[in-house]
Amino acid sequence: MVTQPQIHGDVDDRFGRVADVFRDNFTSRGEVGAAVTVYVRGRKVVDLYGGLADTRTGRPWDAHTPVVVFSCTKGILAICAYLLAQEGRLDLDAPVTRYWPEFGQHGKADIPVRWLLTHQAGLPAVDRSLTLDDVLTWDPVIKAIEAQAPLWKPGTAHGYHSMTYGWLVGEVIHRISGQLPGAFFADTVAGPLGLHTWLGLPAAESDTVAWGLAPPPDPDPFVDPVAERGITMGGAFAFPADADGLVSFNDDAIRAAGVPGAGAVSTAEGLARLYAACVSELQGGPLLTAASVDDAVVVRSRGQQRHGPPDTGQRWGTGFLLHSPPARPLLGERSFGHDGAGGNLAFADAEHQVGFGYVVNQMRGMGDERANLLTAAVRACLSD
Repeated sequence: MVTQPQIHGDVDDRFGRVADVFRDNFTSRGEVGAAVTVYVRGRKVVDLYGGLADTRTGRPWDAHTPVVVFSCTKGILAICAYLLAQEGRLDLDAPVTRYWPEFGQHGKADIPVRWLLTHQAGLPAVDRSLTLDDVLTWDPVIKAIEAQAPLWKPGTAHGYHSMTYGWLVGEVIHRISGQLPGAFFADTVAGPLGLHTWLGLPAAESDTVAWGLAPPPDPDPFVDPVAERGITMGGAFAFPADADGLVSFNDDAIRAAGVPGAGAVSTAEGLARLYAACVSELQGGPLLTAASVDDAVVVRSRGQQRHGPPDTGQRWGTGFLLHSPPARPLLGERSFGHDGAGGNLAFADAEHQVGFGYVVNQMRGMGDERANLLTAAVRACLSD
């Protein structure tokens, strides 16, 4: 007998299918704790949560439970970059060295900022050995990137910059604004919008975060030395989990440091509200201009990565994952956002003025359909 999950929250009658899928993720797909929020045209139409936030203690998931959202962090940094561009402080097509002169060493002088966001810079990993303390301190990683030669001729190929993306884009934000990206995001976006979303978790919030559970073993894991070095920062930490099955980003020190490519902590509502604010009138008008959205949804990278698993259709814009069937279908060609390791997903859709956020604590691997099924349910409800 399957125990029915305790699902809480609210859903507009028109979006009942989303609630059905959310509930079915618990009964049929091994969901442990999760939340999903959807805004449409500035109005919250789905706000659901359920299950356990911490299986060790039995703590239930509540309306304000955040979780580490891994690479959904990359979309947050992309939004920050577009905001600087809208203010005229950043030219996405200017050389990185305009803002960060030391970056230009070892064949990197002509790399434009945009290639940092489109995974075309040839810097998915660094050769220098780094400790966890190095990674959490910021400057050692910046120095390592400055000393790194590209692993391919920049602009001629792409490969997912799983962790380095955060320092590459984050240091440009730092040089322009004088703030590390977590502080810039907090002051410019999260604070004004009232988001429960942090890049650098405050100590007071530590006990509220959901405890991450490792994905089941992959019977046929993809192995590439460059990709492995990139995602673990050369072995500075295990990812997603160590040999004992402990998810590395459960570590308070890692969450507090705000690892800039993967360390954001957020509620589903925080992510949905962030993306809703990009494309609809929340607190005064869209966060992103029409020109920024038009630029964001242009496909910049697609096809087989230089160092990556077989291509399953991912399409990358400037900092964002775009509508990418069959692996990650969103709502359509005007959708932009990012997914995160283990199953998290956040995106906006400019056509329907949607903001979507889904967060989980039970990580899954290849073939995980939980987020895709929720997205399909939203798409179906919008077409009714």
